[in-house]
Amino acid sequence: MKEHINSYISFLKNEKNYSNNTIISYKNDLIQLLNYLKDYKILKRNNLQYIDRSIMRKYIVYLKKSDYSTRSICRKISTIRSFFKYLSREDIVKINPTINLIAPKIDKKLPYFLYLQEVNKLIEAPPRHTIFGIRDRAILELLYGTGMRVGELVNLNIHDIDLYEKTIRVFGKGSKERILPLGNPSIKAVQEYLTGRNLFRKNIAINKNDLNTLLLNRFGGRLSARSIRRIIIKYMKMAGLNKKISPHVLRHSFATHLLGGGADLRSVQELLGHESLSTTQIYTHITKERLKIIYKKSHPRS
Repeated sequence: MKEHINSYISFLKNEKNYSNNTIISYKNDLIQLLNYLKDYKILKRNNLQYIDRSIMRKYIVYLKKSDYSTRSICRKISTIRSFFKYLSREDIVKINPTINLIAPKIDKKLPYFLYLQEVNKLIEAPPRHTIFGIRDRAILELLYGTGMRVGELVNLNIHDIDLYEKTIRVFGKGSKERILPLGNPSIKAVQEYLTGRNLFRKNIAINKNDLNTLLLNRFGGRLSARSIRRIIIKYMKMAGLNKKISPHVLRHSFATHLLGGGADLRSVQELLGHESLSTTQIYTHITKERLKIIYKKSHPRS
C-alpha cells in the first residue's frame, strides 16, 4: 500500500500542483490509515482489495475514540476518498470503499473577522522607523487589501507586483494564477518596504534563491507562513485586540467588508480564488449576523 501512497503523492505534486503543506497533510493522513490497518492486522497480504466500507466505518469509529475533532475526521476521510478515487481511476482497486461512506457532519463555524476600526488599529500597530516594522505594515496592508491567503503572500516575488498597473499576481491552490487589484494604501506600504528592503540587502548576505523574494526575514531568507501568524498575533496584542484569530483573519475581514459594502458574490469569489461559490457564501452569513447585531444595538424596538 505504501508504494501506492507514494505514487498518489507524486500525482498530487506533479499533476495537481498542490502546495507542500497540502501534500504533507495528505501523506500524513494516508500513513495514519496504513498504520491503523497494520496495527489492527486488517490489511491482509498488503492487498488493498480487502479494504471495504465496513473497515472504513470502523476507522471512523477509531478516529472518534481517539478524540479527533469532527473537522479533522472529515478532512482525513476526504483525503482517503481522493486516494481511492485515484486508485480506481488507475485500475488498482476494483471497488472504491469510500463510495456512500457517511462522514460526521460539521457544524459550520462563521470565520472570525475584524471590524473596520479594528483593522485600522492593527495596520497602524507596526513601528514606522524600522525595516521590519515597515515590512510588517506591508504584510498587513497586502493581506487586508487583497484578501490573499497567507501561503500566497509568503510565495510572492518582487516581479509579481506591478505598481504601474496597480496589480499583484498570486498563485493559489493548484498553482492557479490570478491577478488582484492593489489599493493606494497597499501600494504606498509596498513602496516604502521595497526602499527599506534595498538598504537591508546591502547589509546582509541573501541566499541566491531568495534574491527576488518579496518578504525577507531577518536572516535574508523567505518569510514563512508560521512567521506571518506570529506577526499578526503580535500586532493584535499591541493594538489591544483580544480576539481569537487565525492567520486568515484579514482575508475573512476583506471578504466580509466587500460584501457588506455591496460587492457581488461572484466578484468576491474571483478575488478570493474560491473554486466553488458555496465556499464564498459563508461570508454572506457573517454580514447577516453583523446586521442583526447592529439592529439590536441601534433599533429602539429590537
